[in-house]
Amino acid sequence: MTGLALAALLLALALVLSIGLGARALSPSEVWRGLTDPASPAYPVVHRMRLPRTVLGLLVGTAIGLAGAMLQTVTRNPLADPGLLGVNAGAAAAVATATWVFGVTDFGGYIWPALLGAGVVTAAGYVVGGGRSATPARLALAGAALNAALFSYVSAVMLLDSKSLEAMRFWTTGSLASAAPATVTSVLPFIGAGIVAALVLARPLNALALGDDAARALGSRPAVIRAASIGVVTLLCGAATAACGPIVFVGLTVPHIVRSLTGPDLRWVLPYCAILAPVLLLGADVLGRVVARPGEVQVGVVTSVVGGPVFLYFLLRRRGKAVRL
Repeated sequence: MTGLALAALLLALALVLSIGLGARALSPSEVWRGLTDPASPAYPVVHRMRLPRTVLGLLVGTAIGLAGAMLQTVTRNPLADPGLLGVNAGAAAAVATATWVFGVTDFGGYIWPALLGAGVVTAAGYVVGGGRSATPARLALAGAALNAALFSYVSAVMLLDSKSLEAMRFWTTGSLASAAPATVTSVLPFIGAGIVAALVLARPLNALALGDDAARALGSRPAVIRAASIGVVTLLCGAATAACGPIVFVGLTVPHIVRSLTGPDLRWVLPYCAILAPVLLLGADVLGRVVARPGEVQVGVVTSVVGGPVFLYFLLRRRGKAVRL
């Protein structure tokens, strides 16, 4: 419990920094007046931009962290990530199609195509990777192939249709910049339901991590657990991707860090991921806003720059070693 309390303090610090720092420099007193005084010139900046952006980062980070930990357990692949296995690419391809064909340009129109695309690609990647006999290498290869194909499709749509290019050029890099109160209230039910379902599945996932035979011996039904987990991952990733575009490496990095602190027990891994993943995402977003003032670097770019070396580190460290999930 002490560790969770410290993680919660880190999250509180990340939330404060996300509200207090941005592309426009504000003093702490100006930020406070912007929070409390509707007559303050900083009030629109804080309430219409920074608060929604911070809350959206909290929700999306939690969703991606939980989805990454669940995928790594379900696939028994330590390198599984919603981005690396093509889940985000499926959501992005579906959103690109909705924008191109139906002229959709807001979150309300993105959410259902994103959920459908994430679900279809998650199932396709698992089947192509070998289903129940899938190995980590085959799943990674299937995800890489799907990622390449789907993001090539998204790029083609943006090149062929100028309206899609204008609507999606920032979204495809992964960004919290377009966060609005309406987006937060729309995404909250989907991610909230996914968070509750993920935490409920912690104990069954512990059994599944031991292998299908061991799970059956403990009275669990591996096929049902696996299907429910994939459904929850689809819900979390689809909603998160619809809200701010595809963001990679957060779902890969945070579960590894958490397991080094807690061990493999999902009853601890998932709560820690739910707290520490938004710390990483909000920290990356703050960094992107500060280093390029008065502009900003999109959060998806920052997480890629940070996550790439981390991914290589885990890949090299795990080479030739058994993976404990």
